[in-house]
Amino acid sequence: MADSKREVERKYEATPETRLPDLTRAAGVSAVVHRGLRELDAVYYDTEDFRLAADSLTLRRRTGGDDAGWHLKIPVSAGVRDEIQAPLTDTLPPALGELLRSRVRDTPVIPVVRILSSRDVHHLLDEDGELLAELSVDEVLAERLTEDGHGTTSAWTEMEVELADDGDPAFLDTVERRLRKAGVRPSAAPSKLSRALAETAPEKRRRTKKEEPPPRTAGDHVLAYLRRQVAALVELDPAVRRGLPDSVHRMRVATRRLRSAFRTYRAILDRTATDPLRDELKWLAAELGVERDREVLDARLRAHVAGLPDTLLLGPVSARLQLTSVAGRTGSRRRVVSVLDGGRYLALLDSLDALLAEPPLRPAAKRAPRDTLAGAVLKDYDRLATRVSHALEQPPGEERDTAMHEARKAAKRVRYAAEAARPALGKPAKRFAKRMKSVQSLLGDHQDSVVARDALRTLAVQAHGAGESAFTWGLLYGREEAAAEARERELPDVWARASRPGLRAALKG
Repeated sequence: MADSKREVERKYEATPETRLPDLTRAAGVSAVVHRGLRELDAVYYDTEDFRLAADSLTLRRRTGGDDAGWHLKIPVSAGVRDEIQAPLTDTLPPALGELLRSRVRDTPVIPVVRILSSRDVHHLLDEDGELLAELSVDEVLAERLTEDGHGTTSAWTEMEVELADDGDPAFLDTVERRLRKAGVRPSAAPSKLSRALAETAPEKRRRTKKEEPPPRTAGDHVLAYLRRQVAALVELDPAVRRGLPDSVHRMRVATRRLRSAFRTYRAILDRTATDPLRDELKWLAAELGVERDREVLDARLRAHVAGLPDTLLLGPVSARLQLTSVAGRTGSRRRVVSVLDGGRYLALLDSLDALLAEPPLRPAAKRAPRDTLAGAVLKDYDRLATRVSHALEQPPGEERDTAMHEARKAAKRVRYAAEAARPALGKPAKRFAKRMKSVQSLLGDHQDSVVARDALRTLAVQAHGAGESAFTWGLLYGREEAAAEARERELPDVWARASRPGLRAALKG
């Protein structure tokens, strides 16, 4: 079983002669208590081609200290990482291996570096004796364990300040000001592992890598966009497995953006290569949709029930909704994890990597981006305009609901197309995407109401069958019906604002 905690820390350069300043002069610090020395021995693991290090992930097996075991650190933002811990075992715990799967696939992780640290620990306490942060001065010895550079060592001294659980990150700014006044400077390396790998690497690997040239052609821009979406898929995999908020939604959006780009930019990428990937991405989005649609529906229904006065809550409404929600979440969560563990999903990731490594570019990919990308975006826009007109022509009811849903999908696609073109087309593409988002949001709320009404009808039938009052479910159904009608009335004005004259000319420049 693995435990998780949020690690917020900062690292500083130090030498064996570095002395701590008086940190009781830092605001909020009443005492600095020496906690003694700790001897830590950690072996760091990665693939042979260092895929984890490339994504700033850290996997280690450490003995010594009060948290011996396996640790996986996943970056959240600068100086912030989620640390997932598992018990000390001889082999990699399955719980951590699953979180690495999108990166390593079927490639084994091997020992790459061993780091010995002699840690001198101090606790910064407030006036009530509560821990504010832990400050340590580490004497570090790193040894390369891979064949290329095996046995190469590096030694240094560094200082770490780690915020206590639930602490205010602003406190680290206060401590840093005192350290800087004493001449202590932030470390250039974000982690011990990154420094160890850099300083023990063979000379040929220490050369600075050439930066990727900025995109110039239409193909360059589309490929850059695709790389960002594939990276998002890989990065979000562990978050989805851990059940982090909004992770399923964001992963699903990445799949949709990839599908949209493959379809919108057919003039740039050969569809004989991309169509099979579109089909697989559609499958993945549908599997993720089971979980995401459940999240959206649960939130919507809970908000409706919470907004009703007690006098309108007839029967065990909240209990039935909670029971249905838990049952749905459990089933959809298991399904999503099963998909991410499956060979079809990993094969999709491999296929996406292969496409980016050898992109099937068509002649149009060599053209200047403005006309090529703008033309593709406007073609999607014309399709959206047709679907909106069709939706507005339909009488209220199921046919209009279906037409508005189709328009919603077209609005989403043209919005994604404009976002992909934004680095090349600049502010006009940004404004264009913003307008399309307003249309998508209205149509999306309408579709959510359609789905909610189906769910409320089912809940009413279940309640009636159990001998409960169905009044509240019928009331909520009526409110959803009214909300959908309101969106339908708003659509002509929203579309008129989003499609006002000058849109096409601005995008083409």
